[in-house]
Amino acid sequence: MNATTGLFAAVFVLLHVAHLLADYPFQTDHQAAHKAGHGSISRRALAAHAVTHVTVSLVLLMVGEAVLGFHVGAVPAVLAPLWLGLSHAAIDRRWPVTRWMTWARQAGFAAHGGAAHVDQTAHVALGVLPAALLIAALS
Repeated sequence: MNATTGLFAAVFVLLHVAHLLADYPFQTDHQAAHKAGHGSISRRALAAHAVTHVTVSLVLLMVGEAVLGFHVGAVPAVLAPLWLGLSHAAIDRRWPVTRWMTWARQAGFAAHGGAAHVDQTAHVALGVLPAALLIAALS
């Protein structure tokens, strides 16, 4: 394994844990209930949730640098968490997951709680993975 591969692996794990922390223990009931709605309350709830993702990601990247001894360049250290916040906010509007499940003919899966799984898969595939690749490629 070369240095870039090791950096990618470490960063992917850290950003995935950051995602889980921001999506579950650090997300308030208010954010969860209102982030997909309309109006100023929903925009604030979604923005607060996205900022939580950015913040937790930055903290875990700093912990990774301190404990694991890797270095993330300044540009990727800013761009990756911003990407995580923006992509997370877009997916959490809920309509992308609903449209995907309709297109993929997953009505039965959706009716039995599948949207939460598709949502989390989208966050990892479209948020965490590209952010980790960005950091590995630019650091």
